[in-house]
Amino acid sequence: MASVNFDEDIDRIGTNCSKWDDMQKIYGVDPASGISMWVADMDFRPPAAVQRAVQDIANHGIYGYPGAHQPYLDAIRWWMDTRHGWQVEQDWILNVHGLVNGTALCIDALTQPGDGVILMTPVYHAFARVTRAAGREVVEFPLASRAGQYHLDWDSWSGLLNGRERMLILCSPHNPGGRVWSQRELREIADFCKAHDLILISDEIHHDLVMPDSPRHIVMANAAPDISDRLVTLTSATKTFNIAGAHLGNIIVGDEKLRAAISQRMAALGISPGLFGLNMVAAAYSSEGAEWVDALVRYLDGNRRIFDQGIARIRGLRSMPLQATYLAWVDFAGTGMARPEIETRVAAGAGIAANHGPTFGLGGEGFMRFNLATPRARVEAAVKRLQEAFSDLQ
Repeated sequence: MASVNFDEDIDRIGTNCSKWDDMQKIYGVDPASGISMWVADMDFRPPAAVQRAVQDIANHGIYGYPGAHQPYLDAIRWWMDTRHGWQVEQDWILNVHGLVNGTALCIDALTQPGDGVILMTPVYHAFARVTRAAGREVVEFPLASRAGQYHLDWDSWSGLLNGRERMLILCSPHNPGGRVWSQRELREIADFCKAHDLILISDEIHHDLVMPDSPRHIVMANAAPDISDRLVTLTSATKTFNIAGAHLGNIIVGDEKLRAAISQRMAALGISPGLFGLNMVAAAYSSEGAEWVDALVRYLDGNRRIFDQGIARIRGLRSMPLQATYLAWVDFAGTGMARPEIETRVAAGAGIAANHGPTFGLGGEGFMRFNLATPRARVEAAVKRLQEAFSDLQ
């Protein structure tokens, strides 16, 4: 594989790019002078193999219905086995339009209106959004923060159940906290779901983006093989390779009964994958793609270190240790400032569009999330801007 230039500054403004073109409307930050660090996609081109796959389709010039998905399915099975030690059968894989769509389908197919869905908060905001939109109840289990890192908090959670819970959605690795859950923690979650007869949805979209010195990600299906009758795993190449616009993800279900229920809802809604996404993923899940990911993670690790060191120099700010993902979770509580002032200093003072912590649920108060998957010079600039915006605290 040719060397990858992650330092290349690619102008995304005016390309119908949500991350840059919507930042003015949502955060009041001018994209021409500001830095976009909110939406979780990367400012990097995907591997050359993906670019070639798209170019091959364009060169052919006919964009009809795709037929056999075999190269796509073979690539998924190879990737999960090679990178994660997880043997997936072909008929376990269902294709959906991204993992928000996949989560919504699981809620729709496997729960009923009024049922409770447990979320370990703060957590990816779309989980709560689609749960409430489906007429289900969000049951928040706030994570405990110890030594600046999130942990499961069974003692505090024991009194939160109301008897209507039917599902638990796990974010593994965790977004926004960047935690890689341990074998013991995954086993505890699995046992909890067994004890309370819960369907477990394990969203593992960030599983390839684990920092070099962090614990290895463990697939829930490997951590607790005995719960296959209640386990649904969500994966996607879109986060790993920065191809979210393909809107393609996988629901992987070993249990025939669960899979049939989800398949039935997909059939009723007419869900099927698109031509470009299938070919892009088949190209990405390859040895060339694996080399690219390894290079990407090393680069992200460098960005993480620069960002954390810079945040540590600002009195009252603390960046949670990032074991996985490219999303830094920064605690501003030590500043003693109210949330509106923090958000104003970040947006108007530093000119940075970043996610507001409360959108991630209970426990997100006082935090903001920053996307580090951007050229290093931009991360360095963001650090300097934050230091200047909070310079009166030095």
